[in-house]
Amino acid sequence: MLKIVKNIKKLVYKNLLKRIYYRTGQCNRCGMCCQRIYVRHKSSVVNSIEDFEKLKLLHPFYTYLEVIDEDDLGLVFKCNNFDSEIKGCKIHKNRPGICRRYPTEQIFSMGAILSPDCGYKFVPIEDFSEVFENVKRKKLK
Repeated sequence: MLKIVKNIKKLVYKNLLKRIYYRTGQCNRCGMCCQRIYVRHKSSVVNSIEDFEKLKLLHPFYTYLEVIDEDDLGLVFKCNNFDSEIKGCKIHKNRPGICRRYPTEQIFSMGAILSPDCGYKFVPIEDFSEVFENVKRKKLK
């Protein structure tokens, strides 16, 4: 029975949700996810102050963000709502969707990684042997 449930879960994640990883764990309130943030709008990462200023007019949450750096991907932000003394968010109950959904698989597609202190982990839905078998099957066709 457990194997059936596992296979159904895998089917839903891979085929319906188009995921590669399961997210496991929970937030341990390290605050690192609030310190180096990339903002994605439509299909790309925000990489100019002008674009960011326009976003702030559309979405009030972005007014909490402060540009702290710029790299090859784009602008890097920190959220001013993280309180390092209480190790928590000042607006936790009203936090935006970007925070509620963190972390998501998209961070990997953008080249980001989770902080070593993060309580979340990503576990591949298919282990290497399954991926290898699928590749072999496709080559034989």
